[in-house]
Amino acid sequence: MADDLGDEWWEKQPTGAGSSPEASDGEEGGRDTEVMQQETVPLPASSKKTKQPKECFLIQPKDRKDNTTKTRKRRKKKITDVLAKSEPKPGVPEDLQKLMKDYYSSSRSVIELEELNLPDSCFLKANDLTHSLSSYLKEICPKWVKLRKNHSEKKSVLMLIICSSAIRTLELIRSMTAFRGDSKVIKLFAKHIKVQEQMKLLEKRVVHLGVGTPGRIKELVKQGGLNLNPLKFLVFDWNWRDQKLRRMMDIPEVRKEVFELLEMGVLSLCKSESLKLGLF
Repeated sequence: MADDLGDEWWEKQPTGAGSSPEASDGEEGGRDTEVMQQETVPLPASSKKTKQPKECFLIQPKDRKDNTTKTRKRRKKKITDVLAKSEPKPGVPEDLQKLMKDYYSSSRSVIELEELNLPDSCFLKANDLTHSLSSYLKEICPKWVKLRKNHSEKKSVLMLIICSSAIRTLELIRSMTAFRGDSKVIKLFAKHIKVQEQMKLLEKRVVHLGVGTPGRIKELVKQGGLNLNPLKFLVFDWNWRDQKLRRMMDIPEVRKEVFELLEMGVLSLCKSESLKLGLF
């Protein structure tokens, strides 16, 4: 009876009430869904501060133009660099001819450039770097004593020696003592000496030798203080180098004045073979 009553009692209980097995199964299923929902819920943001991304700076490359210009300046060859790799060569008449053509190439026609060519007969033997000035002058002018004795015309000289500076002029005059003898020598440069003073000296006495710079010699010729017609020898101090290792024709100002002087009657005298050119 107890078992029957028990079964009836269970049967009379309303559905969903009490703790029936089905209800417990339903509750367990509900709990499982709640757990699943809890697991799928996103977690709250952590309270820790998130790290900010660091800023990146790009380094600008240097301008290549500046570098190229600097390297070009460093690579520029100097006279000292050229001489360090090769021994100095003595000047030859072809060097003077080439310099004249290069100087006038942009301002003269082809025909005018050909007129600048000088015959080989107007050039004396060039210095081979073994001569002193006196020994070289004795070689190119062995009859100097006779020439200077026959020279009596004022405002002129028999021999002109052209160099790059006043200091070099004084050095050349001291080094030619063995050659000049009793010859009268005049210094022809602009430093501390006015043109008028030099013109007066040439007018007063007979002078055999003139040593100086092309600029002052050109000015004397221009003002009529020096006549080039009696001139027999024109010698260039070609191979000597200054403290910067420059020859006289390496200096633009000197080179310009030399070519201007040559056109003031020197080239015509050379072509007529009354004047000889030498490269010391």
